[in-house]
Amino acid sequence: MTTTPREKPNVAILVVSQTLFMVASITVMTLSGVVGQQLSPDPSLATLPIAMMILGTVVSTLPASLFMKRVGRRTGFITGALMGGVLGGLVSFAAVAIGVFWLFCTGSLLLGLYQGFAMYYRFAAADVSSPAFRSKAISFVMAGGVAAAFLGPWNASLAKDWISAVPSGGPYLMIAILALLAVGLLTQLRMPPGGEPDPEATSRPMAAIASQSSFLVAVLAGASGYAIMMLVMTATPLAMRARGFDMDQVAFIMQWHVLGMFAPSFVTGNLITRFGVGRILLAGTVLLAGSSLVTLFGQGLIHFWLALVLLGVGWNFLFVGGSALLAAVHSEAERGKVQGINDLIIFSLVALGSLLSGQLLHRVGWETLNLTMLPLILAVSLVTIWWMITRHPLVSRPAE
Repeated sequence: MTTTPREKPNVAILVVSQTLFMVASITVMTLSGVVGQQLSPDPSLATLPIAMMILGTVVSTLPASLFMKRVGRRTGFITGALMGGVLGGLVSFAAVAIGVFWLFCTGSLLLGLYQGFAMYYRFAAADVSSPAFRSKAISFVMAGGVAAAFLGPWNASLAKDWISAVPSGGPYLMIAILALLAVGLLTQLRMPPGGEPDPEATSRPMAAIASQSSFLVAVLAGASGYAIMMLVMTATPLAMRARGFDMDQVAFIMQWHVLGMFAPSFVTGNLITRFGVGRILLAGTVLLAGSSLVTLFGQGLIHFWLALVLLGVGWNFLFVGGSALLAAVHSEAERGKVQGINDLIIFSLVALGSLLSGQLLHRVGWETLNLTMLPLILAVSLVTIWWMITRHPLVSRPAE
């Protein structure tokens, strides 16, 4: 088997860069709602900083792709880490130091820019790898999420008193430092020349692609699962703090949640191959429903733990399953626009979910917030069952 020059060093750089970025993302998810509650004049706006980060991702994802097409992946990744990670971390730290809510939201928006570029690390791993190493390279990048499952909550918990004069500011300063470290690593990334899909290849109108039932199910599963996960995850630190749990306990729950999100990725593909994508999507909805219903049985640490683990694994099944199904509905020439529309829909709903999270928690409480997810989960289940009945050949085999 032939190998691409420097493929292993390149993948190692991307894995570490992914881990450093995920530390930033998980820190925001763990801590920014709590900080937002402290800084905001209105408790219902506590999760606005998290929504601003997702908004930053929504508005930067497509421009990031176009920018990197023009200047290259390495320059693009360095720009994203500098302008998003370093600057976003410093602005967030300054906002906490002076107690200005809108400035904290601005820092979160910049961190969303960091995410908009970092989302392409997994694609870059495929670009720098030989065909024989490509699947392992992508898995290694996914492993960055598993490592960050420990590092992100630890940063949110242990570094919050790092700067005694700025309580809760330390984790954001650490984000800036880690992003600067990522910049140094990314300067050593060497991307091979890459080709684009043949412009002469046949590409159907987006309306024709979107009219396929498989496309609709793929987008509904991915977007609904992601929005539900983000809404509940964003509210969790606030709900736990309101019940007297300390940040170490919040960090513990978030660690297990993120493990639930990323660890199954190493076997989800095999499960889809064995059982079919439809059954995995249904399993994801069952897990999400279980997560919502756990809240009826109590509000102890064990209940938060079980609910958030189920939430993470359910998200994984819906997101990975939806992504696998999406790959079956487009050609190589159509890949860019189909994936772009899919991501735009997903992160638009994720931004809405993270914004509604604080509103719902403040107005209806933790238990009702979780139960309001059940109608959407049921809708995804019913649409998936309908698709399985009408498209039975894809149920018993993996999406191609």
